[in-house]
Amino acid sequence: MQKLIGPFSQVITLAGLPLKGSIEDEQLEIIENAGVSIDENGNIIEVKAFTSFNHSDFDEVEHIDQASVLLPGFVDCHTHICWGGNRARDYAMRVAGKPYLEIAKAGGGIQDSMRKTRGASEEELIDVTVERANRHFSRGVTTIEVKSGYALDIDNELKMLRAIKKANGQTSPELVSTCLAAHMKPKDFEGSSIEYLDRALNELLPQIKEENLSNRVDIFTEETAFNVEESTYYLEKAKAMGFEITVHADQFSTGGSEMAVKLGALSAEHLESSTDKEVDLLANSDTVATVLPGASLGLGMQYPPTRKLLDAGACVAIASDWNPGSAPMGDMLTQGALLGAMEKLSTAEVFAGMTFRSAKALNLTDRGQLVQGKLADMQAYPCDDYREILYNQGMLPPYKVWKQGR
Repeated sequence: MQKLIGPFSQVITLAGLPLKGSIEDEQLEIIENAGVSIDENGNIIEVKAFTSFNHSDFDEVEHIDQASVLLPGFVDCHTHICWGGNRARDYAMRVAGKPYLEIAKAGGGIQDSMRKTRGASEEELIDVTVERANRHFSRGVTTIEVKSGYALDIDNELKMLRAIKKANGQTSPELVSTCLAAHMKPKDFEGSSIEYLDRALNELLPQIKEENLSNRVDIFTEETAFNVEESTYYLEKAKAMGFEITVHADQFSTGGSEMAVKLGALSAEHLESSTDKEVDLLANSDTVATVLPGASLGLGMQYPPTRKLLDAGACVAIASDWNPGSAPMGDMLTQGALLGAMEKLSTAEVFAGMTFRSAKALNLTDRGQLVQGKLADMQAYPCDDYREILYNQGMLPPYKVWKQGR
């Protein structure tokens, strides 16, 4: 069944934009008074003037009766939306000036989320993941990466990944799962960091493969989590098992992004502490530089050097890092607008970072642009000028969102 949707005041296709480097707004393709035709598989056939379509050729015509700007659906390539409980107490302590170690000693931090997530049933985790994914979808996010990593033992990491897989069948956006069992070594594990990673490699990852729960592995590379040597050991073995790899890198200290580039990771994610050295390494690689403005906002720290990364020629993705501790907001549109203002990004760079460049961080090439053959993952905003979207800093949400044309 073929479908036609329109007319839209403007369709911002993001066609023809580069995967890497800076972009000027003048490079945007803007089709005015346009329609989008969609095939029976939910792929785009054509984007052109609405009046140039023969409406009788379509099984369904969805008329848009108000001023609207159409964008590709957002791709959030870094979230932690499967978790139990919350960390509101941590947040109150942090904004009051308490240091991280003091919060952790008071029972907060990742260990707090670990206890609450272990205590949640699989059904409870499915429900909260679906709820958060639906909220994201209402804000224009049509693809969501979801990490495990708040359980930190074999049985409960599997519980998280099973919950993510089942949630994917109960919500409109597509959920892409990532195993982050290497978030940190839990306090109740008595062996060394390498022994903990070996347990994940020998007991957890084979089971993930057997149940088809994920094909992606992530690790938090910091001296307070896993150092570069430990991370390299783990990622090399995971990659040899057939997993795609990505890295929590350079959040508080450097080393992670350089390792990510050397290992051919799909993305290096965070980068708040990256220096000119890391910027150049990322720019001269195929590893996506994924920046997480929500973490900077939640922790009250500097933004990643996004302008420098783009000017050096990096592929920069923008993701929400939606999690219970450092990034509880979870709103991509607000975060993208604020990052753009602080780092002096063009509207085109923000849109690219939240769509097809973010899709590249997930190794997905079938979405993020409104062009022939791509998925009809789309969102419409109640305005007639695309510049109004970021101008309103998250207060002008999309009024309609489509996943594969529905």
